[in-house]
Amino acid sequence: MKKIVYAISTMALIALLFQSAHAQTTGKITGKVIDQKTSETLIGATVSIEGTTNGAATDVDGHYVLNGLRPGKYSVMLRYMGYQTKVISDVEVKAGAATTLDIAAVPAQSTALKEVVIKATYRQESIGALYAIQKNSTSISDGISSELIKRSPDKNTSDVLKRVSGTTIQDNKFVVVRGLSDRYNTASLDGAPLPSTEPNRKAFSFDIVPSNLIDNIVISKTATPDLPGDFAGGNVQILTKDIPDQNFVTIGISEGYNTQSTFKDFKSGYRSASDYFAFDDGSRKLARNFPTTDQISLRQLTPNQVIQSINSLNNNFTVYNNKALPTQSYQLTIGNVKELGANKNRLGTTIALTYRNSQIIVPDYIQQYDSYNYRSQQNKFSTNIGALANIAYSFGKNKITFKNLYNRILDDQFTYRTGSNLNTTTTDNRFYAYDMLEKGLFKSTLEGEHGFGEKSTKLKWNLGYSNITNDQPDQRKVNYAQFNQGGDYIAQVTNLTKENARLFSKLNENIYSGKVDFSLPVNLFKQSTLKVGVNSQYRDRVFNARFLGLVINSNDPNSEDVRLRPISTLFGRNAINAGLYGLDEIQNLTDRYNANSWTNAGYAMLDSKMGDKVRLVYGLRVEKFDLDLATKDPTAQKVKLNNLDFLPSLNFTYSLTQKANLRASYARTIARPEFRELAAFSYYDYELLATVQGTPSLKRTSIDNADLRYEFYPSAGQIFSVSAFYKRFQNAIEPTIEDRNSSPTISYFNSKSAYVYGFELEARKSLEFIDDTKFLKNTTAYANLSVNRSRITNPDDGIVRLEKQRPLVGQSPYVINAGIQHTELNNKLSLNVLYNRLGKRIFLVGGSNYASVWEQPRNVLDFQVGYKVLKSRGEIKLSGSDILNPNYNFRYELDGKPYVISGQGYTYRQYAMGANYSLSFNYTF
Repeated sequence: MKKIVYAISTMALIALLFQSAHAQTTGKITGKVIDQKTSETLIGATVSIEGTTNGAATDVDGHYVLNGLRPGKYSVMLRYMGYQTKVISDVEVKAGAATTLDIAAVPAQSTALKEVVIKATYRQESIGALYAIQKNSTSISDGISSELIKRSPDKNTSDVLKRVSGTTIQDNKFVVVRGLSDRYNTASLDGAPLPSTEPNRKAFSFDIVPSNLIDNIVISKTATPDLPGDFAGGNVQILTKDIPDQNFVTIGISEGYNTQSTFKDFKSGYRSASDYFAFDDGSRKLARNFPTTDQISLRQLTPNQVIQSINSLNNNFTVYNNKALPTQSYQLTIGNVKELGANKNRLGTTIALTYRNSQIIVPDYIQQYDSYNYRSQQNKFSTNIGALANIAYSFGKNKITFKNLYNRILDDQFTYRTGSNLNTTTTDNRFYAYDMLEKGLFKSTLEGEHGFGEKSTKLKWNLGYSNITNDQPDQRKVNYAQFNQGGDYIAQVTNLTKENARLFSKLNENIYSGKVDFSLPVNLFKQSTLKVGVNSQYRDRVFNARFLGLVINSNDPNSEDVRLRPISTLFGRNAINAGLYGLDEIQNLTDRYNANSWTNAGYAMLDSKMGDKVRLVYGLRVEKFDLDLATKDPTAQKVKLNNLDFLPSLNFTYSLTQKANLRASYARTIARPEFRELAAFSYYDYELLATVQGTPSLKRTSIDNADLRYEFYPSAGQIFSVSAFYKRFQNAIEPTIEDRNSSPTISYFNSKSAYVYGFELEARKSLEFIDDTKFLKNTTAYANLSVNRSRITNPDDGIVRLEKQRPLVGQSPYVINAGIQHTELNNKLSLNVLYNRLGKRIFLVGGSNYASVWEQPRNVLDFQVGYKVLKSRGEIKLSGSDILNPNYNFRYELDGKPYVISGQGYTYRQYAMGANYSLSFNYTF
């Protein structure tokens, strides 16, 4: 890995020096040609500089480039069979820069007796093309472009998704669309599906994709046959950059300050230098020759072998105290494009490296409910490294792309908890948890797109491979208990349970996918396109977990003295070598499982213009799903799923005016249980103070979706829309809890029925309508509001629960996003202020003794000020996120009121993360 990083860094330096020495004196015009009525890209259209021979044909993406233009203003001409000739004037070209001009082609009228030339200015055409793209999507969707991402303080994709209408983020990384939790949403990256990155839930951790690598994000909220059928909230489609418009090298440096962490005392466990590069140095992992589960549980080891095995573990439990460093972020992006041959074929590469390190302190993490009265300090050390390498070759009506993404996150959290639990005989506790998690994602996609004939006939294929790793090399937990007020704290190491065991877990999943899409214009109605396709995905997961621990020999007279030792010497080598500790393991064969699944699908759809105003997109998708899951327990029943689903959909669009649409849609979709939700693996979550366990009998969920939307585009980049939706679930998958025992157990069940309904409002508008001044012309306000309601019935399994019905877990009754953007000094100075608030939602479902835990609303305010320097090649940004820093507050509630059984109170957890401020500098060579 170090050699690869060194090689790429050397390449970047050479490119940087080369491009600095060869300043460009000419510019270029680049963009796409689209059909004004459908927004489909047009292949083979001729774009040229009027009055010259400088011209180019659009490729399979509808993309064109006019190179070698001296600075000045030009008129650009578009010609394409079946469309009216168009001339766009006042297109300004600057030295060393690319001017983007997307052109909306107008179909020719069959009654025309002679050629009609449409004339427009650069500004008029830019507005017209943007109108077409906004107005002509096949389904109800929302999105965000790379330009808007640049103007926000967002560092990764999860931050970006907060800005999209009806979308929120849970746990700072998991997407919730229309109030539906992550398990009802899917995601794709560069056309290939993204897998779950979490071992204990169906969710993709969007914080692993840096925002600067994104070309655009689109969230489809209604289904079309060409989209995967397993979503009900939204299908998140992320596209990364491939062929750049021009050569560049961009470097970015950012330093951040957290108000409650930076330069404060930061406590942690053992750390190696490699942690700063997101790789454990191996000292935490089990040795290759470490005894097997049978050897330990069947007591097959000699006393010397036990001592040897214990010493092979990392028994450094020292709590180190340093100062928390500022958050650091570094980015390097290289773009290169070359034209080859007389046909001006294009070869483009985009290479990017990212690095981020943060050290965050949560100084007062409160848990006060029922018998608990805990206060914790959490210290989280996090490193994120990422690399992107995209190569694309566009030749004639063909394009081949090879996209690769690698990302790795190391999160190392140290928790120190004190307080009492009235369910035990202790008066106070001192709990230590050392919890490191390594997550890795490698994704590679090979894609081809080919155009045929004079019309926009396309063949598109995609081959993908992904590898997901999720490892906990040594999660360690130790508790000291005080049994008498003022007495000594005694280490609880006399027996082994999952509450104090050392967890070694390893997840590895390989995913192989492929798809073929073919689209063909057909003579049906006024204008139609037939699209058919097939796709397949194979997932293969291996998961292993071992719960090990050191148990002291209570019969030894020295054991009491050892248990009184501080945490740093509790497992000292002298006590181990004296034979005071034995090695134990919790043996459960269901803690290891292998799983695989096949998803095969085919679809056919028609996109029909049935007149100047009516458009129908309709068809059928058929999905065949097979799953096999088996634990290492030979007596346990294997899990098998075998489903064949027919998923029809219909999207209706009526063009009320050139600026307004009325949309309606119906679709049937599904949601399948995740491997982890089916596996009987039992995991104790020390933060939830509960055990999480899968349910092998789960079925897949069937959902009927209906949507209605009115959208109005007053001008380019501006929108007003209102939407209503309704979703009906059969066999909805929801968590349930058994809390009658001292340690609650969270599992999953199929509800017979559930529903969600709501509406959304979105508005983005320049403020020039207030007053026609330059200041207000450069100011844009936007807001989106989502109001949702849902209802689900808890299982009728003989257990009497406090709540018979409740909203779905993670569903917010409302979501508010608002912001204002302003530019000055010819776009050199930019200001962006953003606001977010969501209504209280269920975080943890209730049971027989406890009501549900509700996450309370928070007001989140972010801002960014940017100023371009050095001839606009550089930009300085001052950003602030969550600057109000209100508490995260989770509390037990029943019928909207705090719920208290007895004892301490109703606060399940309460904490603050601190406000974040950062200063960054980006420069493009």
